[in-house]
Amino acid sequence: MTLENKKNVFIELGKFLSQFSEAKNHQKEDVQGNAVFFDSFVDLIQLSQSHNGWYTPEQVYYAVESWANALTRENLDTWLAAYNFSNVKPKKVALILAGNIPLVGFHDFLSVLITGHDVLVKTSSNDQHLLPFLAKYLIHIAPELASKITFIEGKLENFDAVIATGSNNTARYFEYYFKDKPSIIRKSRNSIAILNGEETKEDLIALGEDIFRYFGLGCRNVSKIFVPKDYKFDSFFEAIFEYQDIIKYEKYANNYDYNKAVFLMSNFKLLDNGFLTIKEDSSYASPISSVFYEFYENLSDLEKKLETEAEQIQCIVSNNLVKNSVAFGQTQQPKLWDYADNIDTISFLLIT
Repeated sequence: MTLENKKNVFIELGKFLSQFSEAKNHQKEDVQGNAVFFDSFVDLIQLSQSHNGWYTPEQVYYAVESWANALTRENLDTWLAAYNFSNVKPKKVALILAGNIPLVGFHDFLSVLITGHDVLVKTSSNDQHLLPFLAKYLIHIAPELASKITFIEGKLENFDAVIATGSNNTARYFEYYFKDKPSIIRKSRNSIAILNGEETKEDLIALGEDIFRYFGLGCRNVSKIFVPKDYKFDSFFEAIFEYQDIIKYEKYANNYDYNKAVFLMSNFKLLDNGFLTIKEDSSYASPISSVFYEFYENLSDLEKKLETEAEQIQCIVSNNLVKNSVAFGQTQQPKLWDYADNIDTISFLLIT
């Protein structure tokens, strides 16, 4: 397949996904494969929570809509324009995927296929259904992809390169196991927000989206906030009260109760609004239902600190207080060219 043909296939996938939203599933006449796949995808979304308790229909629909918005002609052209695909020698690229949020491995899957390689996919036990369904759709509209997509359950064998995502602990295993293969090994990262006290209520409500989307399970979720000395959290708590219904979800509520109890038994000082605790802590990775905070003296020193600890950080949210900031409410809306861990996946695949 030519690059243009591959683009067209993924644009068609984007059109298919654009039919699904939490508000309404609307079947469009000009979308390929609807007779076979539309109703089945609606059923899969509704069943996803039975496969993974965190995959509520609301969260799965959000992921689906995000990919529908990403897979457009304009976005694909913008993303791929900077690369030279003329000398690609097709190889087999293995993917070891995470399962913390719905379709978290789709970008790697897309990148391997768009660069002309074959993909061997080992899904997470927490996300075994959504990506294989989309792969079946792609093969339905482009049968030549059948030989280029393989899902495996056992040991990875007969591959030329690997992209693996996991925790810091599993990363050490991956680095040893795949030491003789070209690889991208992704570790744990967290996202942060920087406030200066001048944020509007709308900014802070949007920050709630960055905190609570996917129940805080993604590396792009804000798990820590940097605030100036003597910052008062009243406005923050007032704004995020909009997300109070999250405590009605049993798995989140159980985590909230457990983590709050652990903090209190350890005599940590907490601020609490009944569905989120915030705790002063120098770490980046806060548990579910909690956000850490840390005071800063001045932005210049904070920026230097963040530069030295960049390998722990995925996104920085602020009103342009530091360079490369993401706007409030946008962490879970990355562009195709916003690479995880800032590692250019396409460049890696083109030289592999």
